[in-house]
Amino acid sequence: MSAAGSRGERAPGVADAFGACPIPIAQHEEVLLGHGSGGTLTAELLERVFLPRLANPVLDRMDDQARLEVDGARLAFTTDAFVVSPIFFPGGDIGSLSVHGTVNDLAVGGAEPLYIAAAFVLEEGLPLRDLERVVASMADAAAAAGVQVVAGDTKVVGRGACDGLYVVTTGIGRVPRGVCVAADGARPGDAVLVSGTVGDHGMAIVSLREGLGLEGTIESDSAALNGLVAEMLVACPDVHAMRDATRGGLAAVVNEIAAQSGVGVELDERSIPVREQVRGACELLGFDPLVVANEGKLVAFVPEAAAGATLAAMRAHPLGRDAACIGRVTGANPGQVALRTGIGGSRVLVAPHGELLPRIC
Repeated sequence: MSAAGSRGERAPGVADAFGACPIPIAQHEEVLLGHGSGGTLTAELLERVFLPRLANPVLDRMDDQARLEVDGARLAFTTDAFVVSPIFFPGGDIGSLSVHGTVNDLAVGGAEPLYIAAAFVLEEGLPLRDLERVVASMADAAAAAGVQVVAGDTKVVGRGACDGLYVVTTGIGRVPRGVCVAADGARPGDAVLVSGTVGDHGMAIVSLREGLGLEGTIESDSAALNGLVAEMLVACPDVHAMRDATRGGLAAVVNEIAAQSGVGVELDERSIPVREQVRGACELLGFDPLVVANEGKLVAFVPEAAAGATLAAMRAHPLGRDAACIGRVTGANPGQVALRTGIGGSRVLVAPHGELLPRIC
């Protein structure tokens, strides 16, 4: 992530163009929940602690996966931790979520996911039936995604040392020759596509926690996106940039890609699909659906000439039937995202600063 994108600095002329300026981030001397938000505090933590000490050409690309050349093979490699609370929720659980999250981080780099390793941290007193249910769900999700869980580890900690169950996964995949999808690949003139409705996962979790009792159940969108991505790459082998919109939601992902690619992005709020139940829950709780996490949606930046064919391929897949073109990439105001609002105005869409919904993945 570029310094401008992560620290909330603005390009010249942004205040004049949009009438707003992101708030600078203060330095913190202890870890906050917001450091896990996927937004500006996460970027601060990376730049202050991790990147100066671990920097190397692969890590410095700051993609969701590392792309490696090993004896002529192009590999993608990723790791993730899952601490969602509660561990069972409408539309999924921590087991299926851990598979989907790992598969998706590989897939949005253009890789074919192959293998997963999983480590379990168990709290003393966790009911074995819950563990069995989680592992069975993980097995089902892996089989559906076409990957195998080939290694793992188990640790048990004392009562109160963790919240029942945490899962840490590592995934490896193969990147086909000719495929080059990267977070810094967006170019002026690209169309911005989203694979479906946003905010479903985060609002499913918070609705369950808060016991909102809304009419109808909001379900998580947790799903493996590798099949959808494969169809997209057939329609458009030259996808420039792609990411799944998890922590920090659509706003965080588009800001990251704008910053890393050094481009501006203009989004149309009226084109962004949001389920009515999710919109209602967000209004009730004061959330913006554009910053709420998803676990089965991606954002892609594709050449304008290929946008129609790519969108048609997405809509033909079950996980892309609500796909939409939501904006365009510009050469103006690099690193900034402008949102044309539903009432005809314009505002800067910034990545979330703190943690709106902790423990959602």
